[in-house]
Amino acid sequence: MSKADERCGGLGLSPLTAAIRNLPRMLLSSARPVVLITGISASGKTTVAELLARRFERGVHVKGDVFRRMIVAGRQEMTSDPTEEAWQQLRLRYGLGAQVADAYHDAGFAVVVQDVVIGSVLAEYLSAIRSRPLVLVVLAPSPDVVATRESTRSKVAYRAGFDDIAALDQGLHGDTPRIGLWLDSSDQNPEQTVDEIVERGLDDGVID
Repeated sequence: MSKADERCGGLGLSPLTAAIRNLPRMLLSSARPVVLITGISASGKTTVAELLARRFERGVHVKGDVFRRMIVAGRQEMTSDPTEEAWQQLRLRYGLGAQVADAYHDAGFAVVVQDVVIGSVLAEYLSAIRSRPLVLVVLAPSPDVVATRESTRSKVAYRAGFDDIAALDQGLHGDTPRIGLWLDSSDQNPEQTVDEIVERGLDDGVID
């Protein structure tokens, strides 16, 4: 296995994916992919995913947090020191997101699924999605920009404020495989971020 494949957690490129990358640049919106958008909370995932899904002729936006909120009794939240039950619920949520994405893709839709998927579990999530082409986008604005966006939201993701943001950002950059299309969207508005994803997704974001 090459060093590049090792960095991808063993997720190498198939001949089909390699062939796609060697073709003249094709816009993501002209394909029918499953796109996984991840990043820390308040990085812009929901807004970008919604706008991106609307760029396709038939597009679906799958919100991973919906599966978390479906647990109305006995829910265990992920914390800096999560319980085993919290991990099990997180993996259940990711598995459901992958299944729903595949179901919509099988029905002829382009699918954009978004969730907070950080660290080694990212490779697990990608492996659970069988539809192709599969595109990964990691939104990585600066912690300062995330803090500004968090201050304008009605929901609170970071109870300890900037310290929580900085810790999660460190986990994103330090523990998450460097695969897919990583975007520092600090200086972009959502439409500009979507434009870049549409332009670069099939060249720089394809996973196999």
